[in-house]
Amino acid sequence: MLDIGLPPTLTAEIDGEIALLRLSRPHKRNALDLATIQGLHRFFAHLPVGVRAVVLSGEGEHFCAGLDLEDVVEPDDILEVIHHSQTWHQAFHEIQFGRVPVVAALHGAVVGGGFELAAATHIRVAEPSTYYALPEGQRGIFLGGGGSVRIPRLIGVPLVQDLMLTGRTLSAEEGRMHGASQYLVGAGEALPRAKALAQKIARNAEMTNFAVLHALPRIAASDPAAGFFTESLMAAIAAGTPEAQQRLRDFLEKRAGKVKPGL
Repeated sequence: MLDIGLPPTLTAEIDGEIALLRLSRPHKRNALDLATIQGLHRFFAHLPVGVRAVVLSGEGEHFCAGLDLEDVVEPDDILEVIHHSQTWHQAFHEIQFGRVPVVAALHGAVVGGGFELAAATHIRVAEPSTYYALPEGQRGIFLGGGGSVRIPRLIGVPLVQDLMLTGRTLSAEEGRMHGASQYLVGAGEALPRAKALAQKIARNAEMTNFAVLHALPRIAASDPAAGFFTESLMAAIAAGTPEAQQRLRDFLEKRAGKVKPGL
């Protein structure tokens, strides 16, 4: 167990260099209330030193069914809803642009705010039971957890519009095909695969992982000239670290393995 003042809706533990965080509200299909969002923010903002990757999963039959609608029923005023949305933004920013890569193990519902949460992670592993949906149109609301920014970058604006306007769902296979997940595995295999991927990620050079999380998305979003220049700077910074130099020597002196097919 990891004791950093998390709400009972989140369970965390450390396994070597991997932190395991689980949404633990199965009776609500792991719907995200404000306390859970604040707990996510606290967890990712205060990761223990030595943690090199995080695995995020959901307890029970679903990853996350989205926003707990009780949080937005009869708000005092519009400004309260704006602040509520910004709280989600701050929490998910700590995931996407935090200190370590995050791998999500998906199964069952990945709906609304649950899809927004998954989109803030870096690698998503889905089981056949996984389905994706954005039912905000049917609820009379709009995306509020950064989904209108992140999800179109995964699956495209037209498909996001389709999901929101029609209320249809994407199957696990469709999600993999469109970019909602990078991996599609068998039933019960998402969490073991996510752990295996996290362990592999944890063995990477720390500066390279940092660059992949922080530099790569900003380079991709910039104009080409700025992107090329930023890439050159990041390449020099990464290659100049003592860890990188040792890894390069190990490879040249045949102490490191070559790239092979597979995991």
